[in-house]
Amino acid sequence: MQVKQIMQQKVAIADPNMTIRDVARKMRAGNIGCLPVGENDRLIGMVTDRDIAVRAVADGRAPGNTSVRDVMSEGVGYCFEDDDAEAAAQIMAKHQVRRLPVLNHDKRLVGVIALADLGRSEARSAQGALQGVSEPTDKERRHI
Repeated sequence: MQVKQIMQQKVAIADPNMTIRDVARKMRAGNIGCLPVGENDRLIGMVTDRDIAVRAVADGRAPGNTSVRDVMSEGVGYCFEDDDAEAAAQIMAKHQVRRLPVLNHDKRLVGVIALADLGRSEARSAQGALQGVSEPTDKERRHI
């Protein structure tokens, strides 16, 4: 099964110059925990509610003065719309993410695939992705 058959096609995008207050409100309105960050028609990162909490709130940064660019995650993993679901699951496991941007071959964002999408599909990849996503990192193991 190809990613394009099970991905979410309607994707809100955050501008890197938005404040984290504005992006948090956008996340709340959409009941979502992460947004792709785009600039000049290109995916440049992802911002999550955890990014906001750990990289801004925990450091006492002002939500009205801190930009998405200041807290977003860069070097984001992605898959292509014609990849099979297994490939997407492997990328999710490798990067330990529950949501993965989906690009076309022009490297334009066309959707997002979530672990839940894999779970609802007929693909058997969801279990492997869940195990990889849930595996504690070495840093997390030291704090357990």
